[in-house]
Amino acid sequence: MRKRLLFWFLFTITMSVYLTMMLWSLPKISRQADGMIPFDLRPSGYSFEEAVGFLTVLSAEGRLFYLDVQHDLDFAYPILLAATLGFAIYLLTPGSWGLLKLVISIVVIPSAVFDYLENQAVAQMLHLNVEAVTSQLVDTASRWTVLKAISTTLAAAILLILLIRWAWQQFKL
Repeated sequence: MRKRLLFWFLFTITMSVYLTMMLWSLPKISRQADGMIPFDLRPSGYSFEEAVGFLTVLSAEGRLFYLDVQHDLDFAYPILLAATLGFAIYLLTPGSWGLLKLVISIVVIPSAVFDYLENQAVAQMLHLNVEAVTSQLVDTASRWTVLKAISTTLAAAILLILLIRWAWQQFKL
């Protein structure tokens, strides 16, 4: 019972940060960039031209907001999401699976690592004048974004499979 309460507490905090970003900070950044999509919301990555285009139209206020507020929220979010997904996977994995139970639940770690690397690369781009942004920096940032999306999707897929398995066990006749 305590584990379930802890999970729901963690889930609530994680979703609060997520909703804050999705409903407030990222839309505000998009508005400050003439409606262009922020780097964080481009799971398939972005080209040098797309990054430069975004950085060119992003207002000074939007740039500061991205570096300050959004990155503060996105400092908390990756570890919260990894903890929430990892804990859910751990709780849903049968105890009889032994060490595999732990291995499966730590599959979420790369998504947090890639998210932090993405944030670092995006911050580097935001700190530079647009003319100083290199294709190498954009390629690196974009690669971290894609790897974050892939690893998060993998963790979510594992969780979904375990949820289906759990539901099947609960409701089979």
